[in-house]
Amino acid sequence: MLYFALRRFLSALFVMFAISVLVFLIFFATPGVDPAARIAGRNADPATLAQVRHSFGLDRPMPVRYLLMMQHLLIDRDLESFVNRGSRVVPQIVQAMPVTLSLVVGAAVIWMTVGIVMGTAAAALLGTLADPLIMLVGVVGVSLPAYWLGEVVNLVTQNRLHDTVFSWVPPPGYVELGHDPGQWALRMLFPWLTLALLYAGIYARLLRGEVVTALGEDYVRTARAKGLSERRILVRHALRCSLIPIVSLFGLDFGALVGGAALLTEVVFGLPGVGKLTFDALQNLDLPVIMGTVLYAAFFVVLANALVDILYARLDPRARHA
Repeated sequence: MLYFALRRFLSALFVMFAISVLVFLIFFATPGVDPAARIAGRNADPATLAQVRHSFGLDRPMPVRYLLMMQHLLIDRDLESFVNRGSRVVPQIVQAMPVTLSLVVGAAVIWMTVGIVMGTAAAALLGTLADPLIMLVGVVGVSLPAYWLGEVVNLVTQNRLHDTVFSWVPPPGYVELGHDPGQWALRMLFPWLTLALLYAGIYARLLRGEVVTALGEDYVRTARAKGLSERRILVRHALRCSLIPIVSLFGLDFGALVGGAALLTEVVFGLPGVGKLTFDALQNLDLPVIMGTVLYAAFFVVLANALVDILYARLDPRARHA
């Protein structure tokens, strides 16, 4: 098991290296892309462009430029933004991380709870009218885009019904947990619900199928023959075994969201997280910030994949030799 975990993490390091090279080549080696022109401005003369290229090391060979970029980003941590001079990339990402973590962790608690309850209830009520109704709710949740739902939530809570029903809802934004826990929770409530609605439907549908399949297995029939109650069979046997793929999917989704996949939710609700930072950098074509956030996102996705593989190998020894 230790050998498998070590091999998997070495593979993850290689993937991260490949991603860093690919991202660097896309942003700095694509024909027609001139970072110096972006830094110097539109009307910069050739002498100014040459000076900028020399100052930022853009006139050096490509491998040297890559190594310098990685040194400034990962080792020295002093890589600066091309747009906001003097603003370093790594501190910006570190400052945005608690916001993204607050959003993703809160939403994950909601969607896992709701998804497990809905999926288990639908499987237990298989063949009744409640089953398709529960799944219909899940389909509706999956079908609603996060950016559209967020705009509707803001329209209702901040405009149309703010003076009556939602007068208790504060304006969009972020308050640090340590500064005011109550305001932190209030401002994060609707972003949590908006992000969780999409994933709750996905998890409910997946769990329902897994539980229905588990209820037809031999060990469940054996449990019934022993006289165990249907409730205990559902919770202690069928549900417990059905959670393995759910946990694996959760690891991948959580890693992607922490890495910035909750961009639309952060933008709509004005949360200064990693997704919002990436969005602003893309609008300004701020290449160092874009590269930093992309590598940050790739790190969490690759780490989540590695942890899921190790978890699978722990649960099923056959996966260690795959």
